[in-house]
Amino acid sequence: MISETKKIRLILALRQSGITNTGILAAMERVPRDRFVPEAFRDRAYEDTALPIGHGQTVSQPQIVARMIEALAVHDRVKLLEIGTGSGYQTAILSYLC
Repeated sequence: MISETKKIRLILALRQSGITNTGILAAMERVPRDRFVPEAFRDRAYEDTALPIGHGQTVSQPQIVARMIEALAVHDRVKLLEIGTGSGYQTAILSYLC
């Protein structure tokens, strides 16, 4: 339940930061970011910050993910290839949009 509250706060913060695409916001609400980060960082999964995932890599900051996807202007008829997927978080969000 705590992570649901944190997730809702994150979505509201993204909306306040100017993310207006409701499809992206809905996808980010559906995808459990805490499943894409190591257990040691799960309590921070819904902060708007990049988190380490190992091997010198990070899962991107949610606001950056939303802005990148917004810039792509994806829709349900788009075919997409994401290279350098890392944790798979952004790919999971994209799967709801394409």
